[in-house]
Amino acid sequence: MVIPKTLPEQEEHLFAVLSGRRFLQMEGLSNEVPFFIYPYPPEDALTVAAAKKRVKNRLAGAGVTVFEIDLYDLSVELLKERNVWDRVMAIEPDQDKGDFREMLQGMLDPQLHIAPAIRDRLAQADLDIFFLTGIGEVFPYIRSHNVLNNLQSVVKGKPMLMFFPGRYEQSDTLGSSLVLFGRLKDDQYYRAKNILEQEA
Repeated sequence: MVIPKTLPEQEEHLFAVLSGRRFLQMEGLSNEVPFFIYPYPPEDALTVAAAKKRVKNRLAGAGVTVFEIDLYDLSVELLKERNVWDRVMAIEPDQDKGDFREMLQGMLDPQLHIAPAIRDRLAQADLDIFFLTGIGEVFPYIRSHNVLNNLQSVVKGKPMLMFFPGRYEQSDTLGSSLVLFGRLKDDQYYRAKNILEQEA
């Protein structure tokens, strides 16, 4: 299979795969989690966001419902629900960056807060595919592999596509790594599949 290289080719490929019966019914996954990753160059974020919107609209036209959660928006929502948003905003300018990161990591722990919030939202949604976005915006408070690990028990029965600003490197010897922004290689995650390598 030829992997689509240009963004317009990738957009067409995304639509073709996501609208296909094989993908929607999660065929050929055996016992694997239905997680897929769309890695893209971080500098193309705006172009990819526009393409994502077009793909969602085309899928809707084909009768496929996409439910999207942006991790940044979700994080803000959760902090506001717990009435700590204003306090976080007030202390951010003066607090040590490391301390601030640790505080937010505690408030937005994927296991305690993010995964349950996503589970609640998915339970109320009528969907065929789940899009997870906002990965770059929540770094370094929330790490993508932590979210994926904690979503394995939450996202079931429907395929999930995570839009990832960076590279998803898969190697037989080193395993798989999520390389955020093409630079930060420490997120080991091996259970997802690269959507660009999926057959339409």
